[in-house]
Amino acid sequence: MSTIAPTPAAEAARPVVRRRRRFTSLPYLLGLPAVLTLAVGMGYPLYWQVLNSFREYGLAQQFGQAPTFVGLQNYIDLLTDSGFWTVLLKSIAFMAVTASATMVVGIAVAVLMKHVPGWSRIVLQVGLLLAWAMPIVAQMTVWNWLIDDRNGVFNYLLSLLPGLDLTGHNWLVNPWSFFGVASVIITWASVPFVALSVYAGLTQVSEEVQEAAQLDGAGGFTMLRHIIMPILRPILVILLLLQLIWDLRVYAQIELLQGFGARGSQYDLLGTYIYGLGVGQGHFGVAAAAAMLVMVFTIALSWFYVRELLKEDES
Repeated sequence: MSTIAPTPAAEAARPVVRRRRRFTSLPYLLGLPAVLTLAVGMGYPLYWQVLNSFREYGLAQQFGQAPTFVGLQNYIDLLTDSGFWTVLLKSIAFMAVTASATMVVGIAVAVLMKHVPGWSRIVLQVGLLLAWAMPIVAQMTVWNWLIDDRNGVFNYLLSLLPGLDLTGHNWLVNPWSFFGVASVIITWASVPFVALSVYAGLTQVSEEVQEAAQLDGAGGFTMLRHIIMPILRPILVILLLLQLIWDLRVYAQIELLQGFGARGSQYDLLGTYIYGLGVGQGHFGVAAAAAMLVMVFTIALSWFYVRELLKEDES
């Protein structure tokens, strides 16, 4: 008995049966503990911070007096204070300079790792990991030894140059040199993350693409600028946004440097400024309002980060 094959028209007319996916609650149940932990650990402090930003909350409230609702007065006081805008502009400039320097140095180190021999690459990677894993307090202790005005290594080495005498020079007194030192320290600590991330991306660039570019006459710099960097653009954008967010919220390094040198509003960035408002001066309501403004600015930067992640997933 012969079997008659279905014609193309009959095949096209056959109804398409779509199977419905079975809903399973297991993934949601597995993720529920993490969601609850985040909701309790972050949600309650955020709620308390938002609430305090609309209340008069000072030292009297710390000793039991009921807080007074003041509406937007804390925000008005903050936004009409020239000191806040000075600190905000300094923080944005510091963020831009430090993040840019971190990206440039990190990319250069990643390219260097890609082209050095195997043993040199391993030594360099181990050094980067050690620098990245070093606790902040340990980092700052080492840097304090290096820039010490009496026995610092930097002053000694620079004083060896003809016509330059920096014996006894304090790098932390002048605000410009203070933030210069802070930028160098934070860049040094952030470069390993950028370098290792970019190096991981470089290892994924197709060898065929690079060979084709070489056959077309592309040199090393031309290939890096017009071929490799565009391929790594999603990684670079995400790294830059992360560095901007981290450098805007920097606190520990600035606080420790102020402890090593001089204190004052001219040495403040947003982190130490908010801490000084709350813990130092007892204006917890105004400090909460400042923290909310920084959070809004950080969320605005984070939105670009999330959007790039969504674009990468779609591609």
